[in-house]
Amino acid sequence: MSEEINEHKQSFAELLEESGTKRSFLKPGERLLAKVVKITQEWVFIDLGEKNEGYLERKELQNSEGCLLVQEGETIPVYFLKSENHEKRFTTRITSTAAGKNFLADAWRNGIPVEGRAEKEVKGGFEIKLSGGVRGFCPFSQLTLRRGEDPASLLNQTLIFRIVGYGEDGRNIVLSRRLILEEEEAAKKEVLKGLLKEGDSVSGRVVGLEKFGAFVDLGGVQGLIPTSELGWDRSKGAADVLSLGQEINVAILKLDWEKDRISLSLKSTLNDPWHTAEEKYLPGSTHPGTVTRLAEFGAFVTLEAGIDGLLHISKLGRGKRIKHPREVLNEGEALDVQIEKVQKDVRRISLNLPELAQPKEEDTTKEYREQAVKSMGTLGDLWNSRAKSTKDDKIPGKSPHR
Repeated sequence: MSEEINEHKQSFAELLEESGTKRSFLKPGERLLAKVVKITQEWVFIDLGEKNEGYLERKELQNSEGCLLVQEGETIPVYFLKSENHEKRFTTRITSTAAGKNFLADAWRNGIPVEGRAEKEVKGGFEIKLSGGVRGFCPFSQLTLRRGEDPASLLNQTLIFRIVGYGEDGRNIVLSRRLILEEEEAAKKEVLKGLLKEGDSVSGRVVGLEKFGAFVDLGGVQGLIPTSELGWDRSKGAADVLSLGQEINVAILKLDWEKDRISLSLKSTLNDPWHTAEEKYLPGSTHPGTVTRLAEFGAFVTLEAGIDGLLHISKLGRGKRIKHPREVLNEGEALDVQIEKVQKDVRRISLNLPELAQPKEEDTTKEYREQAVKSMGTLGDLWNSRAKSTKDDKIPGKSPHR
C-alpha cells in the first residue's frame, strides 16, 4: 500500500513539473529571462521555460527608426506585468501609453523601468512626461552618469528611468536615469572583463577632455589617457590632440576592475621616433631645436616630438663660467645645435653649440691676422731694430748686415 502511495506522489510531482505549475504564480515586476519564439506585426511572443509563455509589445524592441533590435531565438530580460485571459503580459519597460499609467505604481514597487520624455527644465532638474500624461521629476544629479556631461542635450528626448519616489497617489514621482545607466554599464563591464587584456589595442570614442587627460568609451566602460600618454609631444594637452566624439585606437596599459580604473595610451599606437634616431641624428650634424626646459646642469632641447637632447651647462657660457643656463637661454628659444653622441638604448642625445665645436672661417682668419701682426711688431719696433743694426755694423769685428 505504501509503495502505491509513493508511486502516486512521484507521478503527481512529475505531472506538476510538466504542467509548469511551479512557475504559474508570478509576482508583478518579477524579472525573468525569456526566449523570443515568434515576432508578429504587433507582438513578440516569448518562452520562459517550464511551459510558461507570454507576450509583449513589438515596439518595445524597436529603435527610433522602427527597426527590430532582436531576432527569434534570442534571450532577453523581461518584467512580468499581469495575467489577462490566462495569458501573461510582460514588458521591458513601462511605455508612454495611456494604459501604462495603471502600471506606474507596480513599476515603483518592483523596480520596472519606465519610459519618459524630458519636456522642460525646472528648478534643480527636468520635468518628465510619463505614461498617460503623468508628470515626474528627475534631478540633475540623476540625469547623467558622470560629471561634465551636458544635461541640456537630453531635452525633448525619450529616455528610460527608474521610479525612486512615488507619493500622493502618483502626483509626486521622482525619477532616476542614472540608476539605469549604472546597471547597463555594470552588465557591459562583466562582458568586457572577459574580453579586454592589458597590452591589447582597442578602438574607442573620446567622451571627455580634461587638463589631466582624455576619457575614452570602450563600448560600455571608460578609460583614461593621461596627458603623458597622448603622444610623443609632451607639450600638448588633450584638447590639442583630440576632439569630442573622435574615434581612436588606444593600447590598454593597466586594468583595475575593482577600482574601475582603465589606463590607456595613444602614444603606444604611434611610431616611436627613437627607432630611427641613430640614422637621423648623426654625430657632427647640425639640427634646429627648441629649448623646452632649463635645469641647473643644462638645457633640454627638443629636436622633434619625442626626441630631446641635453646641452650641458659647461657648453653654454662661450668661454665664461655661468651658474645657471637661464643666464644665456630662455625656454621656448629656437637655436641650432650639433649632435655629439646618441645613446639609443637609454634615449639620450648629447648636444653642443656649432660655434664651439668648430670655429667659423672669419674667426680663423681674424686670429691668423692678429698672430701675423704680432710677429712683425709695430713700426717703431722696426725702426729701432734697423738703427741697432746700423750701429752694430760700425763696431770692429762685426760683419755688416746685408
